[in-house]
Amino acid sequence: MQAGKILPLTGRGFDFAFNGFTKAKRLAMRDDYLKEAQKVISDSNLLINVISCRVKQLRRGSRALVESLEKLSPEDIALREVIEGKISFEMNENN
Repeated sequence: MQAGKILPLTGRGFDFAFNGFTKAKRLAMRDDYLKEAQKVISDSNLLINVISCRVKQLRRGSRALVESLEKLSPEDIALREVIEGKISFEMNENN
């Protein structure tokens, strides 16, 4: 993979048939969080990549940047972080 390119995820349950998320992946995430995150990052492919990278970090032990009184899945935590502006992305123009 070349530096600076954001490629869509394939395999491992990711496809773009339903607004960027498979039905199984969408069921694991709260719809309200997903809709709000799509307002911040409207490109479904980019949103998937940002959320996927952050979920991997959370599962490897990174601390959540948002607090919640309820138990949230790593996917929901990542979506909330995007919604609240705690994480962002940068597109590198060097191909």
